[in-house]
Amino acid sequence: MSAATHHGHAPYYFVPGPSRHPIMAAIGLFFVMLGAGQWINGHGWGAYSLAFGLLWWAVVLYQWFADSVRESEGGLYGDRIDVSYRWSMAWFIFSEVMFFAAFFGALFWARTFTLPTFASLDHQILWPDFKAVWPSQAPGMTASPAGIVEPFETIGPWPIPTINTALLLTSGVTLTIAHHALRLGHRARCIAFMWLTVLLGIVFLGFQAYEYAHAWNDLNLKLSSGIYGSTFYLLTGFHGFHVFVGMLMLLFITLRLMKGHFTPERHFGFEGAAWYWHFVDVVWLGLYVAVYWL
Repeated sequence: MSAATHHGHAPYYFVPGPSRHPIMAAIGLFFVMLGAGQWINGHGWGAYSLAFGLLWWAVVLYQWFADSVRESEGGLYGDRIDVSYRWSMAWFIFSEVMFFAAFFGALFWARTFTLPTFASLDHQILWPDFKAVWPSQAPGMTASPAGIVEPFETIGPWPIPTINTALLLTSGVTLTIAHHALRLGHRARCIAFMWLTVLLGIVFLGFQAYEYAHAWNDLNLKLSSGIYGSTFYLLTGFHGFHVFVGMLMLLFITLRLMKGHFTPERHFGFEGAAWYWHFVDVVWLGLYVAVYWL
């Protein structure tokens, strides 16, 4: 919601006209999926298709969001649109909760049921050296029941994961301060703390990129490193992608704030991005404990 939207000045419920954006976004995603699939299967041209699709998709989203901002600034969004946006964002975050629940569930199932099954008496004849320890990597034991996983080292909670935890928790505080500043009408203070929040997100991603390079090159920890490697990269990788998306949300909200958008009374664009960022923070806390400590 924007500064130009006031109760009673907007339509009963704004319905936009026919738009090219959905079909254009679908075209971009087609090239993304085509390129990713072909690249993974060894076709070099897939990388170009993936890059083209991502660029196409980004341009379409920029135009789509720009239209939404113009509609909001033009006073077309009233209370009913505000409620629609809130419900939409809430259901979107719920879908993200279920998304991460699937990966946390896979990690839980592997550790609680799969490992004990492989180490049971029924499997001792096939894999006599296998022990039910996580992550199936210890001296004198196989790295996998079939012996097909190369030796690797795991990543503990110190120092980078703990530093990243502090960064995300701090970013949640700075974002909350910015929100309170906006509600009090202190726009300059709000913008300053928003830039600080964006910076913290960027630093988090930088540390995670360094951690990945160290794990892959120095620890031989890869996606092929058994269930540990696959769940480690899926959980931390998808979370990192969500941090990147959330950081972009906050960046664009900050730029809108600098243009004078939003008021202390109506600023759901800000609130929606804040909801998403706090969700990312909570997921990281669970990930920090389940992946790095346990």
